[in-house]
Amino acid sequence: MRVGAWSAVALAAGCVQAPVAPPLALAAAGRMSLRIEAHGDRPAQSQSAGFEWRGDGERGELALLSPLGTQLAQARWAPGEVRLVTPDGAARFDTLEALAERTFGERLPLQAWADWLAGRPWSGAISAPLDGTTSGFEQLGWRVDLSRHGEGRIDARRPAPPAVTVRIVLDLEPRSRP
Repeated sequence: MRVGAWSAVALAAGCVQAPVAPPLALAAAGRMSLRIEAHGDRPAQSQSAGFEWRGDGERGELALLSPLGTQLAQARWAPGEVRLVTPDGAARFDTLEALAERTFGERLPLQAWADWLAGRPWSGAISAPLDGTTSGFEQLGWRVDLSRHGEGRIDARRPAPPAVTVRIVLDLEPRSRP
């Protein structure tokens, strides 16, 4: 009789499922480089890293990776919570822009990046097409060049001082994770 009772409990437990989180909007991986031009007393700086992006401007995660694939930082965000974890510890932020400023040294419109990576303007702000010779748009003070998006390349430039250029090369073939 005990075996029958345990079978009924196991069967009932199998029918009850924990709530499943909704899938994240976009998954992308690749390499990015960031160049911040000299401005005033601040010298120019450049950074590059691999990245893995999952999500959208409302909820998601961004991992920054060294050239050897070691995780340098992990950012996660959801409504009301923006968190960054590095080897130095964890920090919380009010916005994705504040997290970007801490991580990259400049405010970047991370809330728009999922759409930019997908090759379209972010629906949360007004955009305008670039001039007729370049495929892309202007949004949030940035010129997003999509002329090579089909090759997995996106260039975004903010001309306001200090000028910032972000170059992204997407992995066009999915990565397999262990």
